[in-house]
Amino acid sequence: MAAIQKKVGGLRWWVIGLIALATVINYIDRQALGVLWPDIAADLYPNESDDGRKEIYAWITGSFIFFYAMGQTLFGKIFDWIGTRLGFALSIGVWSIATALHAFASGAWSFAIFRSILGVAEAGNWPGAAKGNAEWFPTHERAFAQGLFNSGAAIGGIIAIPAIAFMTIYFSWQMIFIAVGLIGLLWLIPWFLIVKAPPEYHPNISEEERQYILTGQKDSEEDEADDENAYNPTTAQLLGHKESWGVIIASAAIDPIWWLFIVWIPIYLNGVYGMDVKTIGLYGWVPYVGAMFGAWFGGLLAQNRIKAGWDVNKTRKWVITIGCLIMFPSFFLLMNPGSPTMAVIIMAVILFGFQTTIGNVQTLPSDLFSKKTVGTLSGFAGTGAKLGAFGLTILVPILTAGNNYTPAFYVGAALTIIALVAVWVLIPRVEKVKQLN
Repeated sequence: MAAIQKKVGGLRWWVIGLIALATVINYIDRQALGVLWPDIAADLYPNESDDGRKEIYAWITGSFIFFYAMGQTLFGKIFDWIGTRLGFALSIGVWSIATALHAFASGAWSFAIFRSILGVAEAGNWPGAAKGNAEWFPTHERAFAQGLFNSGAAIGGIIAIPAIAFMTIYFSWQMIFIAVGLIGLLWLIPWFLIVKAPPEYHPNISEEERQYILTGQKDSEEDEADDENAYNPTTAQLLGHKESWGVIIASAAIDPIWWLFIVWIPIYLNGVYGMDVKTIGLYGWVPYVGAMFGAWFGGLLAQNRIKAGWDVNKTRKWVITIGCLIMFPSFFLLMNPGSPTMAVIIMAVILFGFQTTIGNVQTLPSDLFSKKTVGTLSGFAGTGAKLGAFGLTILVPILTAGNNYTPAFYVGAALTIIALVAVWVLIPRVEKVKQLN
């Protein structure tokens, strides 16, 4: 019993580390289809043209994103109902099984069904991470913690593309899906051993860390976050605040940029530069390096500015703005990169800017509302984000007919401006929202 009750220092970092690892697994699972698609398409659709195969891929991927969007709201509620511990276990358990089932797909419909199940379950990772961040971290550390979590997506991309390409030397695409599906089930073991309860009740957290977390979560003026009388709006009340719509619209505008690249990088390299799966493995991971550094940069910059005396409002808005200003001109450079090496480097710059922005956008729900509402708003924002990504994914085969990606990059540039306007106009101040009279 004494061993069970042993106090662990820095427990919050173990928790966010496991959530980041879940995100790595999440991205390995979802990236597998894109990396393997040239081989899958040649196997299942030998008589289709490049544009025809691209359209099939878009609809299979679109089914994933559509149900992923629905899963954001569903799991936002689930995490608020059953908590972070069980919510993550349910999410990753189902998505791992769904990944393994891809091995039994024989065409577009079966792929779409398994991708839909995967989409619903993988969606839980994001509202779960936002809720876990709100539970386990004081306000001034949240952007950095969110950056660590978001870097898991980038690391997943860095690992997935070359690793899956390498695995094709020895295994069929069916066996690769089974192997990556098993990884998530193994993650459940340390999760249940380490994350036993929220910090208020966790038996292994030190009292010093418990008080550091809980005290740091309190609003300096009203202690609203932990007050039983804090404003916890109903869903209708939540959607009645323009600040909520600022978060939702910013998410719906900015998130499709990420999906434009994670869905289409392998297809772009195959279509524009004629790369096979193994060559894609040599190039396709580079943009995710930029994403990884951007996730760390955005979080550290926000943490640094808050420690320097900036309030949360100024910090969030300016870090989001810096990320958007990095992305906007880079889209125009990507329209004529000159070489595949330069193309993936420019993509890395764009994803650096994206991750700088998105980590701070994703902390807005916990900045604006109490912990009991964070999961719900994060879920709505995630649904809006994925519906935007779904629409762009379905449009990409039309926008890129003949492997001309310039129109798609114009859309990406426009989305950065929409996100900026949503944050600056609809969220006058990033602070706890008061009940409407």
